[in-house]
Amino acid sequence: MQSVGFIGLGHMGANMAIRYLDAGYTVYGHSRTKASAQPLIDRGLQWRDTPRELAQSAEIILSSLPNDEIVASVADGPDGVIAGLSEGKLWADLSTISPAASRALAARVSTEGHGGLLLDTPVSGSIPQVKTGTLTIMVGGDQGAFETLKPVLAVLGNPVHVGENGHGLALKLAVNISLGLQALAFSEGLLLAERAGVDPQLAAETMAASSVGSPMLKARVPLFIDPSETWFDISLQHKDIRLALDLGREQQISMPAAQLADEVLSRASEQGYEHRDIAALHEFLGKAPRD
Repeated sequence: MQSVGFIGLGHMGANMAIRYLDAGYTVYGHSRTKASAQPLIDRGLQWRDTPRELAQSAEIILSSLPNDEIVASVADGPDGVIAGLSEGKLWADLSTISPAASRALAARVSTEGHGGLLLDTPVSGSIPQVKTGTLTIMVGGDQGAFETLKPVLAVLGNPVHVGENGHGLALKLAVNISLGLQALAFSEGLLLAERAGVDPQLAAETMAASSVGSPMLKARVPLFIDPSETWFDISLQHKDIRLALDLGREQQISMPAAQLADEVLSRASEQGYEHRDIAALHEFLGKAPRD
């Protein structure tokens, strides 16, 4: 059983690390503060002070980080991941960042990483899917490295090799266009039914059970009614929509749906919803002035 190291122990990363601890893996960890990782350390996670030390300790490095800049910050420098890589070590980046940035980083790892390799391995799913090991994992990069990673990633869900470096991220951004628009359309429809006098709990459950009910919507019914918990916040969804729009401009395609989502998410963020779950769009629309 290969040892794994986690960089980024937020909501997603921490729950992923727990999956590996419970499966019997040796798990190393690094995050911005050791104090936030203490519950994991108490469960057996072995703390490392720098990304370099973690990369030196673990056979497989996994990172779950919010954006391009933070991924670059843990990769670079004398204490970065690249400095700690060696022959045969694999870095699976579960973050959702731009495909171009990931490809550039993969090229650097190949030339500077002493025989290590980077694969983009973004995931579709949220906290419930992490806890049940049912994430969809879209992997871009070397086929042989994928075969080595596959049983390790299977602890988290279903890994699928979709092509070369950057392809996993391109597909993840395609998924997240629908994710944002589903949350928006469901919120709008739920508000419409609610204002017409239908009980919102009954409306949400019935809508989710209908032909429009995706797994994401069905799981989020409680959050549409009471968005007090955050699985995937509006700021991260907005970041992904903008990455998708950037990729669309590169490919010279029209993306009216993503542009609409960008506009609404911008307005929601301006009203203080950026760190609320995407299900809070229902609440936001209910308070927003009529256009």
